Amino acid sequence: MATDGAGLSKSLGGWHLWGIAVGLVISGEYFGWSYGWAQAGTLGFLATTILVAVLYTTFIFSFTELTTAIPHAGGPFAYSHRAFGPLGGFIAGYATLIEFVFAPPAIALAIGAYLNVQFPGLSPKLAAVGAYGVFAALNIAGVTIAATFELCVTLLAIAELLVFMGVVSPGFTWGNFAAHGWSGEAGPLSAPALGGIFAAIPFAIWFFLAIEGAAMAAEEAKDPARTIPRAYIAGILTLVALAFGTMVLAGGVGDWRDLANINDPLPQAMKAVVGADSGWLHMLVWIGLFGLVASFHGIIMGYSRQIFALARAGFLPAGLSRLHPTRRTPHWAILAGALVGIAAIFSDEVLAFGGQPLTANIVTLSVFGAIVMYIISMASLFRLRRTAADMQRPFRAPGYPLVPAVALGLACLCLAAMIYYNLLLFGVFVALLALGWLYCRLTVLRRPAGGVLPEAGL
Repeated sequence: MATDGAGLSKSLGGWHLWGIAVGLVISGEYFGWSYGWAQAGTLGFLATTILVAVLYTTFIFSFTELTTAIPHAGGPFAYSHRAFGPLGGFIAGYATLIEFVFAPPAIALAIGAYLNVQFPGLSPKLAAVGAYGVFAALNIAGVTIAATFELCVTLLAIAELLVFMGVVSPGFTWGNFAAHGWSGEAGPLSAPALGGIFAAIPFAIWFFLAIEGAAMAAEEAKDPARTIPRAYIAGILTLVALAFGTMVLAGGVGDWRDLANINDPLPQAMKAVVGADSGWLHMLVWIGLFGLVASFHGIIMGYSRQIFALARAGFLPAGLSRLHPTRRTPHWAILAGALVGIAAIFSDEVLAFGGQPLTANIVTLSVFGAIVMYIISMASLFRLRRTAADMQRPFRAPGYPLVPAVALGLACLCLAAMIYYNLLLFGVFVALLALGWLYCRLTVLRRPAGGVLPEAGL
């Protein structure tokens, strides 16, 4: 459980944290969500996205209380450990780990798909592996360098989404968007339409997945009590606006069914408006990569801090908590997560089942981890309000207890729907948790009393 002396470097300001919060998520505007159209139709998926946007808005306003009260690299692991002990910490920590380790390979495959548009001879999978090499190295180089890069590419990605909306808006018609808008070609209250709405939940969550990862940079923030609330609130408002603008405009420029099962819906939507030879299209492909890169790079930062925190507390091998001697970054944690992600990229025989593309299944597996973590985080908020009433809380959840209760209820609803429609993938998720729990049980004697290190702040 060595941490090599000094802890993580405290060098991140408010803009850095906003860039991390938005950048972690922004690839969700570029790909992944359109699989939801295949499940629910455009109108059905619009209803799903409204539901999920409410979930994330209420969750972030509640989660911010935990992040500012317990600024810890483990994020949800730390909050749940404080509230429910080692078992709670394990569930939250490993669920977050599954979310953050399995999101990057999906994004890396999308990076490969975007590059394949420009270079048809380039293998998307090999390009994905190359992305891991480049951005793992950048994360090892130093947190300030990594966070500044994240902020820059996030700003470019937002600018490109605004350009996309402006270019395709002349080709938008509501008739195109609403055509075949409900699953089963039936009305909104029919069984097929309602089933599609719930089946599409993982892909609506992809619009916002991982925004909570900014919590894992809390130990590296200069003034977490002040900067984290601003970053979170501005971040969720930014993402809600971009999600609805991108989805609605992309769905109304032609036959949206052509975009429902691909990894590059935005270039294909723009192609329908400006043609395959337009400079706008080539610009979108190249600059659009910044959105994917922002999330890919940011989630590498997130998973490395989660692995680092779990290893520091004895829930993963101690060597993964070692910091680079000069850069003060968790280099072994970065490399370990990259190896798992690369294995997932080549896991067609294991994860490409149930009639879904590999990317869709990886997205769903990541979302399972997120939803479980959201549930136990909100439960931790309620418990800590009772058991640690005197804990310093620089930011308190507005509308308590209603706002966190809405987040908790919607998260439980989403989990139930996801299990019903993705039973096999839920089995994979449970198997991964079981393997983690087996490791924790076999190594329990290696952990100090209580299962955490004193410097972990718990």
